[in-house]
Amino acid sequence: MAETHVLFVEDDDVIREATQLALERDGFVVTAAPDGLSGLEAFRAHRPDIALLDVMVPGLDGVSLCRRIRDESTVPVIMLSARADSIDVVLGLEAGADDYVTKPFEVTVLVARIRAVLRRFGHASGPGGAGQAAEPEDDGDGVLRFGDLEVDPEGMEVRKGGRTVALTPTEMRLLLEFSAAPGTVLSRDRLLERVWEYGWGGDTRVVDVHVQRLRGKIGQDRIETVRGFGYKLKP
Repeated sequence: MAETHVLFVEDDDVIREATQLALERDGFVVTAAPDGLSGLEAFRAHRPDIALLDVMVPGLDGVSLCRRIRDESTVPVIMLSARADSIDVVLGLEAGADDYVTKPFEVTVLVARIRAVLRRFGHASGPGGAGQAAEPEDDGDGVLRFGDLEVDPEGMEVRKGGRTVALTPTEMRLLLEFSAAPGTVLSRDRLLERVWEYGWGGDTRVVDVHVQRLRGKIGQDRIETVRGFGYKLKP
């Protein structure tokens, strides 16, 4: 099995070196960078499997670096932020990050989050067991149709009005959850568990930002907010 290559961008020497050593002990190959610009160069040179980006790094901050990476790749990105209640978290998610971890963190927690992200990025089919709900149109080709929106769970493709819609793997996973149960309200906690694999309470801002990003790609009116409960895909 190929080793997982991690890009780790962190300006604190102690945190960077200690975390790199811990990740390498867990079997990861790690390329570490002390600032955003060298991180971008390392990303382009090595094309890692996942990027860990501290928000507050010099030269090119983590949020801007995430945007640059997302312009070039759908590689998973986890932001590292020392302020869980700050706008940095939302900005990172809006920039295209898939998840975030609050500093200081336990390396075991970081490793678990890395592996959870990689699992959902490597999945080959849609999530099952989402419950029974209104059935979307299906002409027998396995493609789910909601008006001009087409979701192909096997081919992992989405089309709107006949045009391919580019989604990140996390956005695709989220849409698959909605399309498996159109018309059914899915709570934020359920989506955290199903898409992000949180086995515990997590920050629902991750869900909210990704839903907003998904709406921007498939249509603002496709996913309805059910205030106080969650979201549902209009059948």
